[in-house]
Amino acid sequence: MPHFNSRRWKINRRHVLRGMGASMALPLLQCMDPGQLLAEEKSAADQGTAKPKRAVFIYVPNGVNTLTWQIQKSGADYELSGPMKSLEEHRQQMTPISGLYHPNGIGQAHECDKIWLTSAKISQEGGAFRNTISADQMMAEVTSQHTRFPSLELAVTGGTLGWSRDGIPLPAERRPRAIFDRLFGVEKGGMEVAKRKLNRRGSVLDAILEDASSFRGKIGTEDRNKLDEYLHAVRDVELRTQRSYDWLEVPKPEVAAETKAKLTRDIPNTEAGDLYRTIYDLMVLALRTDMTRVITCMSGSESHGLAIPEIGVAQSRHELSHHNGDPEQLRRLTETDTFLVQQFSYFLGRLKSYQEENETLLDRTMVLFGSGMAYGHSHGNANLPMVLAGGSSMGLKHGQHVDFNLPSLGQYNMDDAKKHYHVCSRPVDSDAHLSNLLLTMMQRMDVKVDQFGDSHRVMTEILG
Repeated sequence: MPHFNSRRWKINRRHVLRGMGASMALPLLQCMDPGQLLAEEKSAADQGTAKPKRAVFIYVPNGVNTLTWQIQKSGADYELSGPMKSLEEHRQQMTPISGLYHPNGIGQAHECDKIWLTSAKISQEGGAFRNTISADQMMAEVTSQHTRFPSLELAVTGGTLGWSRDGIPLPAERRPRAIFDRLFGVEKGGMEVAKRKLNRRGSVLDAILEDASSFRGKIGTEDRNKLDEYLHAVRDVELRTQRSYDWLEVPKPEVAAETKAKLTRDIPNTEAGDLYRTIYDLMVLALRTDMTRVITCMSGSESHGLAIPEIGVAQSRHELSHHNGDPEQLRRLTETDTFLVQQFSYFLGRLKSYQEENETLLDRTMVLFGSGMAYGHSHGNANLPMVLAGGSSMGLKHGQHVDFNLPSLGQYNMDDAKKHYHVCSRPVDSDAHLSNLLLTMMQRMDVKVDQFGDSHRVMTEILG
């Protein structure tokens, strides 16, 4: 038995682990509240076994070459732009979106990734930055009762997209072998060693909480508020520790030796395509086996995205984004845009290739692919490049280009680069907040909220 006292995490005893061609009912865990089991059983019998709902967020650093990226027409009969052509096979399972922006992101340089899923305010004077909880973590709070891992934070390069309720970044893992070992590996030293480590951690957390409780009454209001914020973070660690302990007795899904060998290779950054596809394969496997239902992935760093020598591009994405209008640099930027979209298309294809109860994995997985920057040369943060895919069984409607610019613009003038850059620097539709999309996605994941960040409505344009 663990020494710590958290019992707030509850899961339904009827839950099963699915994947790899087998189903495995969970044993009675400490995290299951026996007093609630009868009510939960009755609810499950009345409603049927709920199907999984999943969400994935993939970030593109430094925006795109918006002159070649922009889709010209809205509605169902749009034509994909050159860099996006590889997505044609997924046309009925996706929605390109133009015109969205974060009001707090306008004028930002390399901080856009930090607020892509939070919409928080970044100080323009370089002061202390306090983030807020990210949309993925709001979703994870709902889905975590069903999965071993509440969420996965991954990156090809760069930092993280996930932020806790206390505005603390959740570290992202970049190495395929480490990702695989975390998901499917055996605990180092065996189960008893893992239990001892968790018990020690629990004892330390209990001591911290006990000391803080007696200390709290001796300090002023402002200090008490700061202490409460710290204690919230401690309790989050306590909860994660309890969850880890309760899942120790549950066997992890077995992965075929051939699959393990493929996904645990050491892949150099110079083989970018292989690296991207391996990360995406790991993401698909995590979703298939229900190890988690929420994943974020930084496809590159804002400050130093990968060079892609296999397509003849030796510069980092950051270097290319500051092109100063040079035609060759712009051509190479378009090539990297095309490459990233091709890897994204591969991911969608993998999700579509797996069936579960007459639906594809993609049907029950929302995937948002995009950036917090429209173009990098002058740090334009409006008209963000965005593609929403999947989730058709969760109420999303696809097969069209949703454009918030065209009702006011009438049409795009791509021959005038300066004019289009202006569209990408200041919002055409001031109401087209990216938070509206995030709110809509959160509600599709059963997060009980009516507002998120600066959202002011649900994005009905993407709902069936």
